[in-house]
Amino acid sequence: MTKDYAQFLPTGDARPRPRSTIEALGWQAFFSAQLSIEDVADTPPIRVVEVHRNTLRIAGNGISDTIPHAFDATVGDWLLYDPATGKPTRLLERKSLIKRRAPGHDRSIQLIAANIETAFITTSCNADFNVARLERYIALAFEAEIAPVILLTKSDQVDSAEDYIAQAQAISADIPVIALDARNTDPRGKLAPWCGQGQTVAFLGSSGVGKSTLTNALTGRRDIATQAIREDDARGRHTTTSRQLHVIDGGCVVLDTPGMRELQLTDATSGIEEVFADLHDLSTRCKFNDCQHETEPGCAVTAALERGEIDGGRMARWRKLMAEEAFNSASLAQRKTKDKNLGKMIKQIKKTKPRK
Repeated sequence: MTKDYAQFLPTGDARPRPRSTIEALGWQAFFSAQLSIEDVADTPPIRVVEVHRNTLRIAGNGISDTIPHAFDATVGDWLLYDPATGKPTRLLERKSLIKRRAPGHDRSIQLIAANIETAFITTSCNADFNVARLERYIALAFEAEIAPVILLTKSDQVDSAEDYIAQAQAISADIPVIALDARNTDPRGKLAPWCGQGQTVAFLGSSGVGKSTLTNALTGRRDIATQAIREDDARGRHTTTSRQLHVIDGGCVVLDTPGMRELQLTDATSGIEEVFADLHDLSTRCKFNDCQHETEPGCAVTAALERGEIDGGRMARWRKLMAEEAFNSASLAQRKTKDKNLGKMIKQIKKTKPRK
């Protein structure tokens, strides 16, 4: 039987046709441009749709399988897959990658998701709302070159959401802010501008802010478990335990993620600079290139603070994020250097070891 490669490769034919599985999963010209006809014939593309501790769930045209972790792939990644061996053969170049410093003391990097176009940074109009946390998530999105949108959920539980909206809008004039009640309003209609066909979007935020409820609303199903928050501190419980893609009929792909209690940034300098663009611009005018913006003479940032031109709290959060980023990135770089030196030493020992 002759195979139809049109679904994999770019085409100028504008006639509508049913979407294939990979098209429903977000296949785009960016990925097809990386393939040849031979690649497609021998190793068709598949997408990682779910990540578990020891396995990956993959899907493609006529393919649905669970495989061991490979190529350091994460949810949203596209791989080439060999049906004969049941193994992936290649990781395709990513459009975007969300990562953080993994919890714990080894300072390794944890990959969160790949090939996301829009990140819905989700928080509630209650005690969960935290400007510093929102700034972290936005820096994460900017660093990955993903468009962030701030979603304020549970707006029906407050007399007015205007104060929350104003605080969120003050973070950046370039980021849309949307307040909604995920259960009683129309999330699908409000989020439609970012949920077009072929797009992949992700809900990021703490537990209990409504990410799974929103995913259910977009997909039109109720199969993703949800739980109420604790009334004493508005903290949520983990209901989503794995990172999983959900396909909207005729629309986008949605990633629901477990809540992240700890979000340590690493390799995110440009993302932080974009969130705090005004403070970064001021820092370039400081007298010393390594200015810490504390007591150094000629500091343009502290001078602006003294004149009342910038907010002291925002400046403190900026300095904290920059210090954390520098520490985490340096630690990771040092670990990579140690691993590289250890590898060289092992190779040298093998070369000099006498043969029997």
